[in-house]
Amino acid sequence: MGSTPRRSRRWRWASLFGATALAVTAGGALACPAGAAGTNVDFATHCIPPAVSGLPPIDGTTTASVSVDDTSPKVGDTVTVTYTVVTAAASNPTDLALPADIMTPTGKVTLGGAQTGAVTVAGPKKNPPVPGKAAFPSFSMTGTFTVTKAGQITLSPGDYNIHTSYILELDTPCTVTNPPAPVSVTVKASDGTPANTRAISLGSASGDAGARVTVSGSGFTPGATVTLAGRAGDTQTADTATVTANAQGAFSGSLVVNDRTTTGIVAYEGGSWSADKGAGPAAYVVKDSTPVPAGSQKLTTTVKAGTLSMSQAGDSVALSAADFGKGGASTGNLRTVTVKDFRGGPAGWSLTGKVTDFTGPGAKIDASRLSWTPACATKPGSPSTCKAGSAGTVGTSGATLASTPDGSVTGGEFTVDAGLSLDVPAFTPPGSYSGVLTLTLT
Repeated sequence: MGSTPRRSRRWRWASLFGATALAVTAGGALACPAGAAGTNVDFATHCIPPAVSGLPPIDGTTTASVSVDDTSPKVGDTVTVTYTVVTAAASNPTDLALPADIMTPTGKVTLGGAQTGAVTVAGPKKNPPVPGKAAFPSFSMTGTFTVTKAGQITLSPGDYNIHTSYILELDTPCTVTNPPAPVSVTVKASDGTPANTRAISLGSASGDAGARVTVSGSGFTPGATVTLAGRAGDTQTADTATVTANAQGAFSGSLVVNDRTTTGIVAYEGGSWSADKGAGPAAYVVKDSTPVPAGSQKLTTTVKAGTLSMSQAGDSVALSAADFGKGGASTGNLRTVTVKDFRGGPAGWSLTGKVTDFTGPGAKIDASRLSWTPACATKPGSPSTCKAGSAGTVGTSGATLASTPDGSVTGGEFTVDAGLSLDVPAFTPPGSYSGVLTLTLT
């Protein structure tokens, strides 16, 4: 009789752990989110309760489904996946009720077909109380994957695990006995947005103000209304006309060009210009044929395009010394670089740098230990504005020191500097070390 209470306590602990372990195979109740729901599938499941429970492995059948938020993604799209256990392999075998919000599920969804692999999914720590002897409610886990291949991609339920936080922190892993489980849902991925094959050509590259230029196009949507328009840089002019593409997506029309600032002609579908549904600009110049009044002389000049170039204030930098046994930052300043962009076109520029390892007496300091803090100044009156690169490691792969963006008109003069810092390891052998920093302007 004296041992009965002790046996009773042991039985209650074993029952508690057993119930918790079995609850792991079912999880908590979560509603399946809206989206493309998959088919419920059954598969054999092998679950291993925590060792402390003293229970043998659980072999049963799990009913589950996989749903996605997009069944027709494109390559590069992110798809959200939801894995829902509908019916668990077992129910609570004891009279002991389990409290709410003690179980956190995680798992995998298996990809097959055009794209293989596994999607990691996880659910919140949320479940309703589970009465003794009652069936376990369903639970859901979500995750995402990026589409990398076009074609049909199948999704099947995979292994899952429930972490329980009740008395003890326990895990119960459940695996698919004969993987993969049946397919629950299939998505059909495409290659992405079709390439824009629209193109135009002009009957003439120049003409007097008011002249009519022939515009021919191909690759447009058959039967589409196509707008022809003049451009002055990035701005559309008032010169427009419309044509209709034939059954092959081609057309031939004409546009009267009056605006003397015209630099090009475009053609597009829809109510306004779109790079996805347009072609051009094709270069076009309006000739200045204004008559010269009697007794006057017409004066003309030409502005010649220059080049993109750079120069530097020196070709060597002596960094500060570092102490053997201490190491640390060996610092200095990059020799000032002057960039001159006198091309007069729409293109910006980029100045990048990369460095070799620093070699010395029987040792080296890795290139990845050199970092810089770039700075860039623009000379007043320059059409472009210089932007300094990000502070950070230079290394052998390189980094951006400074740049200017593309624009309708670019150019100017710029000075570029940078603070340099080499992180020298504490016990680098004494001596002189040198590396080469190469700058490239494009």
